[in-house]
Amino acid sequence: MSQARNILFVMTDQHRADTLGAYGNQLAETPVLDELARTGTRFDRWYTPTAICTPARASLLTGQAPFRHKLLANHERNVGYIEDLPEDQYAFSTDLRAAGYNCGLIGKWHAGTERTAADFGFDGPDLAGWHNPVEHEDYLAYLEENDLPPYEISDQIRGVLPNGGPGNLLAARLHQPVEATFEHYLATRTIEHLERYADDYRSSGKPFYLALNFFGPHLPYVVPNEYFDKFSADDIELPKSVAETFSGKPQVQQNYSDHWAFDTMPIETSRKLIAIYWGYVALIDAEIGRVVDAMNRLGLSDETAVFFSCDHGEFTGSHRLHDKGPAMYEDIYRTPGIVRIPGAPAGQVRDEFVSLLDCTATFLDIAGLDPSPAVDSRSLVPLVNGEHTEWQDDIVCEFHGHHFPYPQRMLRTDRHKLIVNPDSVNELYDLERDPDELLNVYELPDMAEIRDRMMQRLYALLVERGDKFFHWMTSMYPVGGVAYDPSLSGFDDEAYQ
Repeated sequence: MSQARNILFVMTDQHRADTLGAYGNQLAETPVLDELARTGTRFDRWYTPTAICTPARASLLTGQAPFRHKLLANHERNVGYIEDLPEDQYAFSTDLRAAGYNCGLIGKWHAGTERTAADFGFDGPDLAGWHNPVEHEDYLAYLEENDLPPYEISDQIRGVLPNGGPGNLLAARLHQPVEATFEHYLATRTIEHLERYADDYRSSGKPFYLALNFFGPHLPYVVPNEYFDKFSADDIELPKSVAETFSGKPQVQQNYSDHWAFDTMPIETSRKLIAIYWGYVALIDAEIGRVVDAMNRLGLSDETAVFFSCDHGEFTGSHRLHDKGPAMYEDIYRTPGIVRIPGAPAGQVRDEFVSLLDCTATFLDIAGLDPSPAVDSRSLVPLVNGEHTEWQDDIVCEFHGHHFPYPQRMLRTDRHKLIVNPDSVNELYDLERDPDELLNVYELPDMAEIRDRMMQRLYALLVERGDKFFHWMTSMYPVGGVAYDPSLSGFDDEAYQ
């Protein structure tokens, strides 16, 4: 197998798996990522630990589930959680640096407010926030140096909020050439770092970890003409879950639909939004291609492991929703995940349940370092190498809130998904019969055995992890014998024996 120690990690934001040709989209224009899948390993059950930017990115950095690292919300909508990881928090970049790596991160950070990527040992411009920071001094300098026009938009698309105000901006036409886009700027800065790191690698054997973190295709989808109009709205097939009624579902989902003003826009607008979103993905794919071309030109391809994934998915009208939020549907929890390690089998498709979290241990493994500090992460190297290895046949995801606290836990198995919502009805979906998750079968009598078995399994996994959400489940559901006093009072009999 390959002895490659260099790592190129490409990450997008709010990216649906079904926007890529490699994941079955027949209209997609994603040749670069499709080629990465053809020559590497595509994971079909790759999940985010939580469908929100900051906690997911903190999990990647630390190898810890969100409940453990406790950075649980984006600071822009923070409702009382911590906003930075503590000073003594483990991060994989610390170990890579100590092992002699160059570490670079170009693009979106969004894993803290006071503590920046540089505080964790990453080179690169400090690009804070959740969206393209088009007023950042380094980007403005890039435009000036290359005699490129400034950011300007028109054709804004937004709905109407329940209070009558204008809805969140969902898309707009960008009046800049591709060379002036923030995506092109990020790719350019990444290539510059790659060239410097390649020089160090050739002259002194110093390996590198380099991350390119795009802010897109997160909404608003702001792209130039050729991508705004690349796909015709007439060719877009709406997701089947646009038929969502929210019957038998938690009320918060209808509330979120109202917040994103889905029903205030014509259905033709929803088709256009999806078309623009696909165009945004095509733009990003082309910019990734520039970086891959540079890697090939520099002779690094046979010595560099390449990863592609994102922090979480996006609704784009599915379930009459946009963005993400307190609804644990596949649209935002199942994401693309592709890994190519030189020397490993090409064209693999793996169906194990894996997570963005597992990248952390994989980075350390590739670097020849101990992956055990990434306590909730497991190296994907054996799977990428085509090995048959024991793997957990289900996966747990979690959510803690966005705009307001809203705790949820999810267990996904081969066929079913269970979601525990303490404030409302729980959810159970049969993904074989109902892949669009329209029918909540939690209360159906013939699902009782499956429901109870999954509840017990989720409970056991949360207890094993130390995720104290299980305390709620102890007294509320048939989860088996209780080995502790659920009141935590200390007055149980065992305490006095």
